Amino acid sequence: MCREVFRKFRACINVPGVNDYRDDYRTIDAVYKSLQRDRELADIGDIVRQLHEIADDVIEVQTDANPEGTSLYDISQIDFERLRQEFERTPAKRTTVQNLRQVVEQRLQRMMERNPLRADYQQRYEAIVAAYNGEKDRVTIEQTFEELLRFVKELDEEEERAVREGLDEESLAIFDLLKKPELSAAEVERIKEVAGELLVTLKADKLRVDHWTDKETTRDAVRVAIRDFLWSDITGLPVERYNDNEVTARAEEVYRHVLRVYSTVPSPYYSLPAAA
Repeated sequence: MCREVFRKFRACINVPGVNDYRDDYRTIDAVYKSLQRDRELADIGDIVRQLHEIADDVIEVQTDANPEGTSLYDISQIDFERLRQEFERTPAKRTTVQNLRQVVEQRLQRMMERNPLRADYQQRYEAIVAAYNGEKDRVTIEQTFEELLRFVKELDEEEERAVREGLDEESLAIFDLLKKPELSAAEVERIKEVAGELLVTLKADKLRVDHWTDKETTRDAVRVAIRDFLWSDITGLPVERYNDNEVTARAEEVYRHVLRVYSTVPSPYYSLPAAA
């Protein structure tokens, strides 16, 4: 039930008024984390032993960047061909699928937190899970495993997109919120510049105010700064391609994203590797 709340909240992150429910969201998140701790303390030694027999040689464990003291699976380092071979031999196929799902969910959650326009990946993942939950026979389990592996490769490509675009993850999120279809190559490069320069400008000034998200006056100052930047003939979006309504809408979308992820600078959402 908690995870369902998280999914719906993330899906509505750009809906006006959603922040009115943030305190409720945080309360449910605290309950969820408490339940997770209870589960982690339970006696699951036999399940863990079976999983380790399968995964020890194909999953790299990182422990240095985890604030909660539990091992993180770096899914980008998994040898998928080896994992597929091990999966074909193991009798514990359902357990393997469940654990792979958990790793994928952790990665997907962090990716969506960094970029709100990745919601389509969440929807596709939920479709895979729904098919799996419908009928857990051997064929379905094996198909789900293969679909999860293909899905992970798509996540790899998405995470590499920032590099291909010549941006970092933070600027990519702003770029995605600003861009529109059918832009020329030169216009795309201009939007990248706008995204990067806007982020630098906000970080150097308005986002440096302590607890700026707590006060209406400081929140409004950030909203106005974003709007003015995007409206400016010098720094803003190309006037020949973006009409007034489009600029206003994109300024509001960027503001909602900034409000969510930049409660502090540097942002806590970008402080850990996305693949963890």
